[in-house]
Amino acid sequence: MGVLSAAPRVVAVLGPTNTGKTHLAIERMLGHASGMIGFPLRLLARENYDRIVRLKGARSVALITGEEKIVPPNPQWFVCTVESMPLDRPVDFLAVDEIQLCGDPERGHVFTNRLLNARGRYETMFMGSDTIRPLLRRLVPEAEHISRPRFSVLRYTGYRKVTRLPRRSAVVAFAVSDVFALAELVRRQRGGTAVVVGALSPRARNAQVGMFEAGEVDYLVATDAIGMGLNMDLDHVAFAKLVKFDGQSPRRLSPAEIAQIAGRAGRHMADGTFGTTAEVEAIDEEIVEAVENHRFDPLHRIYWRNARLDFSGPEMLLRSLEARPPAPGLVPAREADDHQALRALARMPDIVARAGNPGRVRLLWEVCQIPDFRKVMSETHARLLAQIFRHLTGPEGRLPEAWVASQVSRLDRTEGDIDTLMARIAHIRTWTYVAHRAEWLADAPFWQERARAIEDRLSDALHERLTQRFVDRRSASLVRRLETPENLLASVAASGEVRVEGHYVGELKGFRFVPDAEANGEEAKTLVAAANRVLRGEIEARARRLAAAPDSEFALREDGTLVWGGGPVGRLAAGDNALTPRVEPVSGEFLEGAVLQMVRRRLQLFARTTIESGLAPLFRLHAAELAAPARGVAFQLAEALGAVPTRAVRPLLETLAPADRKALGRLGVRLGTEWIYVEPLLAPAAVALRALLWSVHQGAPLPAPLPPRGRFSVAPESPAEFYAAIGYAVLGTRVLRVDRVERLAAAARRLARQGSFAATAELAALAGVKQNELAGLLPALGYKALVDETGARFIARSPRRRARKQKPRPVHGPFAALRVLRAGR
Repeated sequence: MGVLSAAPRVVAVLGPTNTGKTHLAIERMLGHASGMIGFPLRLLARENYDRIVRLKGARSVALITGEEKIVPPNPQWFVCTVESMPLDRPVDFLAVDEIQLCGDPERGHVFTNRLLNARGRYETMFMGSDTIRPLLRRLVPEAEHISRPRFSVLRYTGYRKVTRLPRRSAVVAFAVSDVFALAELVRRQRGGTAVVVGALSPRARNAQVGMFEAGEVDYLVATDAIGMGLNMDLDHVAFAKLVKFDGQSPRRLSPAEIAQIAGRAGRHMADGTFGTTAEVEAIDEEIVEAVENHRFDPLHRIYWRNARLDFSGPEMLLRSLEARPPAPGLVPAREADDHQALRALARMPDIVARAGNPGRVRLLWEVCQIPDFRKVMSETHARLLAQIFRHLTGPEGRLPEAWVASQVSRLDRTEGDIDTLMARIAHIRTWTYVAHRAEWLADAPFWQERARAIEDRLSDALHERLTQRFVDRRSASLVRRLETPENLLASVAASGEVRVEGHYVGELKGFRFVPDAEANGEEAKTLVAAANRVLRGEIEARARRLAAAPDSEFALREDGTLVWGGGPVGRLAAGDNALTPRVEPVSGEFLEGAVLQMVRRRLQLFARTTIESGLAPLFRLHAAELAAPARGVAFQLAEALGAVPTRAVRPLLETLAPADRKALGRLGVRLGTEWIYVEPLLAPAAVALRALLWSVHQGAPLPAPLPPRGRFSVAPESPAEFYAAIGYAVLGTRVLRVDRVERLAAAARRLARQGSFAATAELAALAGVKQNELAGLLPALGYKALVDETGARFIARSPRRRARKQKPRPVHGPFAALRVLRAGR
């Protein structure tokens, strides 16, 4: 039952954000038998419609926006956007929210029209900022004024880097590109953020805000879309920009606009803070004081557009739209989208011809009010409106279903990036609006449902793309948990996979934590920080298991890495000599003190055991009971890793007794004319180990460039010293294994005794080389090439080699071998 009074009551409830104005208005409306309330955003209208439905039931409440109409048979209360309020329907109570938007250059004329002309039978309420109070007193003198103090305190905290913003913060910019760039930064630094821009559909925006409200992310990056009544659990608002483009040119935000956005921080009795970030260093003290104390310059003008339109013809309609304001404080509205659309269509002769009576002109105006959600307001939108008007003024008087289907169907695609999906959503919202003009379509409910379903699918896809791009749920969760002193839940699988709080963060390879390869920058740092909190105990236990592990659980790789448990735990480093390298544990940040030393000792033991096993013939030779000359040869072989040129130890060889030669032979030593070598060490595994030890000792790159298995001759790629250490000799342009050098030298000697000889395939086979390689090998053995009258090449021993007396050249320092001889036993 309505509230009776002698005269309709008009109330202005004015004050800052978070004063309960909207709650009061809904409470008053539900106290009347009928009512209507207009909100500035479709999202707010839907939010409050749902709230009232929960209180009063769906049969009692209608929702009317440009794109959505839910109207039961006899609703008592109407929840609308301000533009969609059905003012021809009388109600007991009428309210308009954010009435200060009368001063908005783009939409202000709509709010001004409601301020001047929209009334409830018994009560009318305008809610908004104090800035409109003086003009409202002048234009609506009968209004009562009620001031509402803010429930909580809003305080300025200055500048903070984006990476230092507190949890539950919103970062505000105005261009979509700026919002996306900031969102990328927050994702990298803090794990993720929700994103709210005006181009999002209500469903996508709700999904993003819902993510923030549910605590899945702790940050929100948004345009000023959050400043209009969106109720969120925000503690801090940080301005990354204080300049916005108002449709014509960039301008600075007014103090009242800053307060409107900053006021989203702190809800009900919880205090909030605001400040700056990114490129905005500080807000002027005067503005800060105004915002904190809610004192702003009043509006001196509001925008007005004539609502008494002349529909006698398109030109008369345009002229009536351009009528001058009737009262001081009212200024002509900027030419709105519908006005621009009408001007564009009025230049089309066939459109003017079709608008030949007031009914057709009214229809033309209704078509021009179809929103341009794509914000192109160009020939594209004008052509669409013109086509709609042509169909509506055609023989059937409705939009052809086949044409509507073709327009709508091409938007029913969810592939594409964020920009593509936002463009499709904007376009389908236009068709959602059209579908709610029931008289324009044969089956309006079908097209309403079809457009709504497409918008929902596109919105869900957009939410998914935004989440994929701007939210790393793993990092967001870990950052939040790392800020608490509580223990983190962690597990390490047998494979080394590490999970913290259920999230995969990387692998434990030996004692070193390797973050997930897909993480980089700050995200990787977050994973390492989480690992640091949980892995220390696991790694100490792993170190004890390593210390007790048998040698069979370890491996030595060709790059000098020691592996245990599937991961690297140590690395060989140069020691006193090639046979005794040091081992440095690969410990990461977790091994230290006595535990580190325990690991080092076990790895050193494994390395020594592996070397002694892999080069066992060399160590047996070194430990054998031999006479002094033979012991000198053994020493030289041990120092050279198993092979020395014969000329380097010739003085020692000349002193060997037959028994010494036999003893050395039993130990695998071959005494050749060119090389002395330990024959078992020519096996591939031993060669690889020798190459590794020489490279570690010399600081050469690893893995070492070994000759391919089964190849006795290769082109040289490394220093001659390297090849000597692994049992190969550099002969001219080739490298030949020392046992093959001996074979080749022996065969050449036999042939040379008979005179000159040819480089035959048989000779090449003895050496294990190709026939054409002999021409490069034999000269290095002291032979030279001759050519007879037939042109065939022959090889003969060089007289110079036979006459030259060999001079001993010790490998390891002057007189090293002689010192061994003198030492004796």
